[in-house]
Amino acid sequence: MNLQKILVPLAVVGAAAVAWQSYGWKGVVVFVSVLMFGILLHFSRMMQVLKRAAHRPVGYVDSAVMLNAKLKPGATLLHAVALTRSLGLLKSIKGEQPEVFEWKDGSESVVTCTFVGGKLAHHVLDRPSADQ
Repeated sequence: MNLQKILVPLAVVGAAAVAWQSYGWKGVVVFVSVLMFGILLHFSRMMQVLKRAAHRPVGYVDSAVMLNAKLKPGATLLHAVALTRSLGLLKSIKGEQPEVFEWKDGSESVVTCTFVGGKLAHHVLDRPSADQ
């Protein structure tokens, strides 16, 4: 079970309780305002990433080697889309775990990324052989 699904709501409720104890309703209003500001910042970043990806071919990246170097296990799918500025080509069955996405560059090098629960589990770079 994902511990983050339990701890984040508990932290939000705890912070709201501390705001209530410290400043009453004014503290709760400030806390909710800060919380909404953070949510809107995340939403704005997500929309910007998707707007950039909308103008690129699906599964294309400028340099698969550079993408391979920048990816780290635990990165989110949103981070991978932000790095590539392109939506990945889905290679797994839609809606099933793990999700496998692929990005290819102009030299036919391919980075295959496996995401489990929205986090990068591992990635592989496949480069074409020189004798082709």
